[in-house]
Amino acid sequence: MKRTFDFAVALGLIMLLSPVMLATAALIAWRMGLPVVFRQQRPGLHGCPFAVLKFRTMSDGVGPDGQPLPDEARLTALGTALRRFSLDELPQLFNVLRGEMSLVGPRPLLMEYLPLYTREQMRRHDVRPGITGWTQVNGRNDLSWEDKFALDVWYVDHRSFWLDLRILAMTAGRVFSGSGVSKEGFATTEKFRGTAGK
Repeated sequence: MKRTFDFAVALGLIMLLSPVMLATAALIAWRMGLPVVFRQQRPGLHGCPFAVLKFRTMSDGVGPDGQPLPDEARLTALGTALRRFSLDELPQLFNVLRGEMSLVGPRPLLMEYLPLYTREQMRRHDVRPGITGWTQVNGRNDLSWEDKFALDVWYVDHRSFWLDLRILAMTAGRVFSGSGVSKEGFATTEKFRGTAGK
């Protein structure tokens, strides 16, 4: 039922939001150039990697050593606006269509985090990652990593169709408010470096 619901809603949202997605892509191409979509390997169900899709929010700036500049230096004004209202996440609707993601589930993080999780935290990969989730509607990036992972695991243990509907309804309010996008003092998400006492 969840997969059927995900597919139907994702397809409907793509059709409904296609003008917004096309306008966003055109704006990114104009202000930042090509490509407009950012692809990165992320762990999906059971930690298996897949290419997550996002609208590009950063420039390709590099330092004198040829290495990419820090996130805060590369994040553009347009990118900040896209992130604030989660417009950068819209291409993930195609990940949902392909069965790599769900509408609701723990957010897909970086592959490099996999060896850093505790056994309990690793349980967040027992379900497909989501565009939104229980963590996103309960504080998003205002929370510590440990609190986020605890909420992810709570969702895994309590997931249901009705909980997903509740999360989707709550997500709409969070998107319009643009709250919790990044932690104070960080332009993007603070890097996870492991749980003390793992």
